[in-house]
Parts: sequence; structure tokens; C-alpha cells
Amino acid sequence: MGDEDVKAAGRDLVVVAASAGGVEPLRVLLRGLPADLPAAVLVVLHVPPQGGSVLASILDRAGPLRAAPAEEGETLRPGRIYVARPDYHLLVQRGEIRLSRGPQQNGHRPAADPLFMSAALDAGSRAAAVVLSGTLDDGARGCEVIDRHGGAVAVQSLDECAFPGMPTAAKAAVPDAESLPVSELAAWIRRESRTPVQAADEIHDDVTAREIRLLLREAPTVGDPGGELTSLRCPGCDGPVYEQKGQGPSRYICRVGHAWSASSMVSAQADAVERALWVAVQRLEERLRVLGRMRRSAEKHRQKVTLHHLRDEEERTREALETIRTLQAGIGRSGDTLLSD
Repeated sequence: MGDEDVKAAGRDLVVVAASAGGVEPLRVLLRGLPADLPAAVLVVLHVPPQGGSVLASILDRAGPLRAAPAEEGETLRPGRIYVARPDYHLLVQRGEIRLSRGPQQNGHRPAADPLFMSAALDAGSRAAAVVLSGTLDDGARGCEVIDRHGGAVAVQSLDECAFPGMPTAAKAAVPDAESLPVSELAAWIRRESRTPVQAADEIHDDVTAREIRLLLREAPTVGDPGGELTSLRCPGCDGPVYEQKGQGPSRYICRVGHAWSASSMVSAQADAVERALWVAVQRLEERLRVLGRMRRSAEKHRQKVTLHHLRDEEERTREALETIRTLQAGIGRSGDTLLSD
């Protein structure tokens, strides 16, 4: 492709991310896209590993563009929708689909950040990103990278999002991002795909490139990932965590590649604390059952001193159990509350 063709091209790689409350906005968005859209559309929705591929069927019926689960090595074609598979990151490399079961990002696989970052590296100024309803901030880092590489970013209007966390974080990462009702985002994609863009100057983004290579198993999975070593432990593998500071918010990554924003790490830590508290509850309840058996035996054999001691132990254990249950009730995911400013 010659220089003139590069300069004349529109944004022909569109990446879309959604999470909680995002299925219906996705349907509305894709319904508004024309059959002759001169861009490939790649979609990530946070789904559990056992979620199946029903999303592709839903989106295939939404509008004129064909939607299907992404296939490894598939060449991107305009006018097609490629849907991330459950438990696989969806990436782009040299104009082809790549699937990865690499480390979770922000607690998800598939996640928005890997797709967006790979799109920025692969398409540069020809990439356009859209962030729809969802909690926390997956996609914000990817939007910052796309913007830095000359691409365009738009988010669903916050006042119509069921869960505004992801659009809020993306807008904070890229303040110039357009904020539009979902009914107008399709027109934005049409306009961006047909408006010629200048080829951006080559950007050396070694940190992002290394993360993508790691996800594709093209880089070592051990060693210093770059950044400042912290005293934190990874919620995914309990390994050491490094803080990477750049133009956007800090990012936390461990040696095997689990990556977290601050908000997603707080949420994952809450999950880990809750799991630990439930283990403590189980152990205390087991202790009560054993103490109860010992007390009944002491009553039967009229062991007054032992009985007094066991009753005190039971009371202290009940108090500890109630305290742990109270703590468990107060620990939860942060949701979007950390992103409300």
C-alpha cells in the first residue's frame, strides 16, 4: 500500500467494549451500522469462561453486518463483526485475529485493554474505540494508548448508561473523547470510517508491545515487567507487582502478566479478602461444633472445671464468629464508586 493510500484511508479498525448493562447498547449500536461499512468491528463483552458464544448470534441478528465468534488467524475484512470468545483475549496482529489464553487483565478474559492496545499497535491512527456501559475501568488504558497512537475514542453518554464506570474511566483517560448517546455512536463510526486520516508518526511503545507479546507468548513469562517494584501482591497469582507510570493512570502488573488498574485491583483484593473471611467463618463454625461435643462430654462426666473452661471457649468463639461475619458483610467490590469524581 503506497503512502497516498495510507493517507486516504479512514479508520478501518473499530474496537468496541462493554460489560454490565452493555448487551442492549451493543445491539442498538450495531443495528445502525450500514452493510457497506468500510471497517472491521471487533467486540469484547465481559463474560464468564463458561458463558458460551451466544453473544455472536445475538449480534448477528442485530443489523445487516455478519457477526461471528473470532477465529485464530482469521484475516480482518471490512463489514464484518468479530466477537471475542469466552475465556480468550481477542487481539489484532498484522491485520489478523489472534486469540490468547494469557493472563487475565483487570480480572477479565476477554478484556478490553488487550484488544484496544493491540489495535493501536497494529492500526495506529486507523483505529477507533467505543466504550459502552460497564463497571470499573477496563478499556481506559487501551483508550489512552489508541489516542496516543493517533486513533479516535468515543464513549456512551454517562446519563444513559446502566453502569457508567467504564465510559467514565475512558473519558478520564482521554478527555477529548466524544460522549454520545448510543443511538448516535453508529453515525460516529460511519463518519470515522469514511473520513481520511493522516498516517501517524511511528511511536515506539515498548511497554505496550511487550504486554501484547506476553499475551501471545512471544515474550518470556518471567522477569521484571518494567516499572517500580511495590510491596503489593498480585490478586491473580500472589506474585510481586510492579507499578507502571505513564501518561495515563498507573497500571499494576506482575511477572507472569496479570495486569490491573488501581480500581480493578481494589475490587480483586476485596474478593480475596472475602474468600479469606469465609474460610475463617468455616473454621470457627467447625471449632464451635468440636467445642460443643467436648462440652457435652464434660457435662456427662460432671467435669466442672473443664466444663467452665469449655463454655468460656464457646462464648469467645461465638463472639469471634460474629465479628468475622460483620467484617465479611462490610467488604465488597468497589463498583463504580471509586470512579465517581
